[in-house]
Amino acid sequence: MSTPAAIRIPEDEIVERFVRASGPGGQNVNKVATAVELRFDIASSPTLPDAVRARLLAKRDRRVTEEGVLVLNAQRFRTQERNRQDARERLAAFIESGRHAPKPRVATKPSRAAKARRLDAKRERSTIKRGRTGRDWD
Repeated sequence: MSTPAAIRIPEDEIVERFVRASGPGGQNVNKVATAVELRFDIASSPTLPDAVRARLLAKRDRRVTEEGVLVLNAQRFRTQERNRQDARERLAAFIESGRHAPKPRVATKPSRAAKARRLDAKRERSTIKRGRTGRDWD
């Protein structure tokens, strides 16, 4: 079984807006819009396979709006290009996280030995606690 090829998102599906970043930056911080706000419409992207789209929209992630648009803010670096690269890497990581279906959980039962150990431990604790009562500590 071969793994499917990586998903490539075309440039026209990504909307980038450059804004002023908060935090350190010296004189530059008030003059240059270095922070990047990247938007990607998950709900109406023709590039994403339906299964991946459903998994990404089902995630409870505060970066995804009710309309199904992923909004990433990148302002870790002092240059616009580095922040742009960082936002795109985070978009790729987000999409990659939705590519693989979660492995279904297989219900199991505790073994007879595990049940016995648990009951023995409970009995032991009970004995210890029972020994604490009825004594006059004065």
